[in-house]
Amino acid sequence: MAKEILAPDNIVLGKSFSGKEEAIRFTGQVLLDQGYIDEAYIDKMVERDQISTTYIGNNVAIPHGTEDAKASVEHTGLSIVITKDGVSFDGSEVNILIGIAGKGNEHLEVLSKIAIVCSDEDNIQKIIHAESKEEIIALFSEVV
Repeated sequence: MAKEILAPDNIVLGKSFSGKEEAIRFTGQVLLDQGYIDEAYIDKMVERDQISTTYIGNNVAIPHGTEDAKASVEHTGLSIVITKDGVSFDGSEVNILIGIAGKGNEHLEVLSKIAIVCSDEDNIQKIIHAESKEEIIALFSEVV
């Protein structure tokens, strides 16, 4: 049976982080805990951000694994972690972390859909200030 790409258990609201790597690892841990990836993928998420930042602007970072991490992906899925306090990604404040694990090339389609939601400043504010996981799912359900 196919797993939901974005389930309520994949969303964490109100988390605080001491730094970027901790934030990326936590975002990956959510994917691991929900059965989307194996543990090796989390290190590849950190490695990917070291190669090229996963900060995309608008207070959003999209941590994901390197190209060679695909073998560590069990199912395509997203994790969404909201930190109202923000965490610095090389000087840029991030409040929304969207972890992606994609089977094959599915992550490209998912990425383009996320970009549509996150390009709208109103959506960014709704996500950051969401009081329930359902509010976030509703925003992404139109595209994911």
